[in-house]
Amino acid sequence: MRSKNLTRGILIFYWAALAWIIVFKMSFSFAGLPHLRNINLIPFAESVIVNGHLDTTEIFQNLAAFVPFGVLIHALWDRKPLVGQILPILLSSLLFETVQYLFAIGASDVTDLLMNTLGGILGIGIAALMANLFPDRWKLLVNAVCLLCGGLLAALIVVLIAANL
Repeated sequence: MRSKNLTRGILIFYWAALAWIIVFKMSFSFAGLPHLRNINLIPFAESVIVNGHLDTTEIFQNLAAFVPFGVLIHALWDRKPLVGQILPILLSSLLFETVQYLFAIGASDVTDLLMNTLGGILGIGIAALMANLFPDRWKLLVNAVCLLCGGLLAALIVVLIAANL
C-alpha cells in the first residue's frame, strides 16, 4: 500500500510538472506566456513543417514526455483493461490542448494529442514488459527511477526559479 501511495504521489507531481511544461511553457508568470490561439486538426501537417523543412523534434519530444505517464498509470492500474489505462492519458492530453486553445496560450494540435497518447501507450507497454521481467520488484523499480527523475526535475525547477529572480 505504501508503494501505491508513493506511485500516486509521483504521478501527481509528474502531472503537475507536465501541465507546467506543456500548458504554461515553463513560465513563472502569465505575462510571459505567448498570446497564440491556433488549432491544427490535420495530423502531421503544420506542426512538422518548420521553415519549409520536415522537423520531427517536437513530435518525438511529445512522445517521450508521456512515456512516464503510461508507466505510472500501469503501475497503479495494471489490473484495469488497457482502455481504462489509456483513457486518463488521452483525456489529460486533450485537457492540455483545450486549455491552451481556450486561454490562447499555445497552439492546439491533433498531432500533439496523438503523439502524447502514443507515448503513454508506449509507457504502458514498457511497464508491462518490466512486470514480466521483474514480477516481484517492478513497481519498486518504477518508483525508484521516477523518484530519481523527479528529484532531477525538481532541482531543474529550483535552478530555473533562481535564475529568473
